[in-house]
Amino acid sequence: MLTHHRRLVALSIVSTDLSVWSDVRAIATIYQRDQERFHLLLTEPKVAISREQSDPEPNSTDLLPTPRLLWLEISPYRITMTMQGDGKLSYRHHWERGVYGISRYWLQGSQIRQSSQIKLRNYTRSLHLDGYPIPEQLRLEYELWADQTQLGCYVLNLEIQND
Repeated sequence: MLTHHRRLVALSIVSTDLSVWSDVRAIATIYQRDQERFHLLLTEPKVAISREQSDPEPNSTDLLPTPRLLWLEISPYRITMTMQGDGKLSYRHHWERGVYGISRYWLQGSQIRQSSQIKLRNYTRSLHLDGYPIPEQLRLEYELWADQTQLGCYVLNLEIQND
């Protein structure tokens, strides 16, 4: 039987060599798939974009909320993170300790059939998952690569409050 828990989580992604930093705090639902596998689902707080970016009408300057859904598949051996939203960007990262994984970004155009995909590689330096029976902390260190060019080193940190 699939069990689930609602918990407060803090998710951050920080570059160790670039000025990139993102932090999300939200209530997430954690689904326990089996003893070592979990799915974590959260709605990222709304990001405001100007109407000029989403509407061809140049005089519109209202802010539009764009909620995004983050879904993490977590195990001690591999992590997959998917972001979907009603905005212009979606992505999926697949990390596995000591392996080159795939990071894909999908960019949506204003037309239904107008989209493009960016495919990058990531190398997982370390992956640590602590906590039992529900994970309490995930720390993932990885490098992002485009062909032979390194695009930075990153740390993904997930803290889950267990009651």
